[in-house]
Amino acid sequence: MRKRLLAIIFIVASLFLVACGGDSGSDSESESNVIKVGATSVPHGEILEEIVDVLKDEGIELVIETYTDYALPNEDLSRGELDANFFQHGPYLASEISSKGYDLVDLGGVHVEPIGVYSKEISSIDEIVPGTEVIISRSEPDHGRILSLFEANGFITLAEDAEKTTATVDDIVDNPYDLTFSPDVNPEFLVEAYENEADKLIAINANYAIEADLSPAEDALFFEGDDSQYVNIVVARAEDKDNENLLKLVEILQSDVVVDFINQQYGGEIIPIGNN
Repeated sequence: MRKRLLAIIFIVASLFLVACGGDSGSDSESESNVIKVGATSVPHGEILEEIVDVLKDEGIELVIETYTDYALPNEDLSRGELDANFFQHGPYLASEISSKGYDLVDLGGVHVEPIGVYSKEISSIDEIVPGTEVIISRSEPDHGRILSLFEANGFITLAEDAEKTTATVDDIVDNPYDLTFSPDVNPEFLVEAYENEADKLIAINANYAIEADLSPAEDALFFEGDDSQYVNIVVARAEDKDNENLLKLVEILQSDVVVDFINQQYGGEIIPIGNN
């Protein structure tokens, strides 16, 4: 009788362990299909929200972590707190890798957010007078981009051997308007500078402009066209460059679903690149 009782207990315990093991495997499999992506809220977060259900149909759960500070998403990704991020363009990533040694890779581009030049008081290019101050982001990867925009509109000339994506004010060889470029403001505070510095020119990234109901096409004195080199990209750790879930994320972000959403939602203020 005792042996029979022990046998029954053994069988029940074995079944319990098998059941627990099955649950553990299921949980592990479920966790492997969750991807956590860091993004600024507009437009990156909004674009990601649009594809949550599309990814769910692919068996992938997308968790979106929203940031306001450009300095944090690459740091958190590098530490393993994110699986990917979606907030930056290629030159910014290159600068971050160079200065901080991150082992990160570009998985693919999604859209361009044109930088525009705005002013509360100056209503047209013709009203820009010599000596006007231009407030620009303290983010160095934006400097060459902004200076190239001013050169394209005839305000300055950069040295012939200056690399457009990394140019600095030291590369200006002709400045007929005697413009002063002041790189003293974090990107997220440029709209505040626009509100408070009415007689100055403010170069504002499109994502922050849109959050403040400013349209590059309607409110900027001039802005980047669709030939910009500054495509916003999805970034992951180098070890995850072949991760199937992340590659599926990029595939969907480059699909017609997202191209149509960007065109309808932002009316040309953000330029989708699709799978080009």
